[in-house]
Amino acid sequence: MLRRLLERLREDVRVVFERDPAARSVLEVIFFYPGLHALWLHRIAHWFYRRRLYFIARGISHFSRWLTGIEIHPGARIGRRCFIDHGLGVVIGETTEIGDDVTIYQGVTLGGTGKDRGKRHPTLGNGVLVGVGAKVLGAITIGDNSRIGAGAVVVKSVPPNCTVVGIPGKVVIRDGRRVGIDLNHGELPDPVSDAIQRLQDYVEELEQRVMTLEQELEAVRRQRASADEPGPGRTAARVTCGGA
Repeated sequence: MLRRLLERLREDVRVVFERDPAARSVLEVIFFYPGLHALWLHRIAHWFYRRRLYFIARGISHFSRWLTGIEIHPGARIGRRCFIDHGLGVVIGETTEIGDDVTIYQGVTLGGTGKDRGKRHPTLGNGVLVGVGAKVLGAITIGDNSRIGAGAVVVKSVPPNCTVVGIPGKVVIRDGRRVGIDLNHGELPDPVSDAIQRLQDYVEELEQRVMTLEQELEAVRRQRASADEPGPGRTAARVTCGGA
């Protein structure tokens, strides 16, 4: 059992080096990575929680929150090779289930949407990445290898191999390519920005059409005004008729 525990600890440290280019040494990772501390303390708290020693479990969870700035309910289930980068402000609810090889960035909330009992927090599949400040709310499922963009608010289940961005979250990539665990968030599309751009283009098109119509109307008005103005022949005819 001790060998298995040591192997899990080594695995956790290896994951940090795989996903964080800022990691320099094993000692640095062990002593100065709050995400790692939070996961280790959570495993202890979860052990007590499963044995219905709730007070001790919550005490360890509360200490972990004070130490790391990461709040993980002791009832949450977290798989292997989970990586919480930076981690400040991360909140993981009681009935949350997290698969293997999941990456979570700072400010993420895996929370509920009400006071219902039972399953009320999300389930994250294997290989999921949740970007900075994203909120995944309710008893929904995020499919394997999906990516949640920074700042997204997801309230509906997401199929596997998808990319979700926006408020509310919208699937913008699905099965187009396999989404792996990487740190390149700059290529995430922004459907809100795209919609605003399309609206702006449409408004500019309408303005151009209105301008063209105003010019045509002004030309028609000038033609009518020119046609209504009396010419020299008309004036003379009117004078002659009046003299007769």
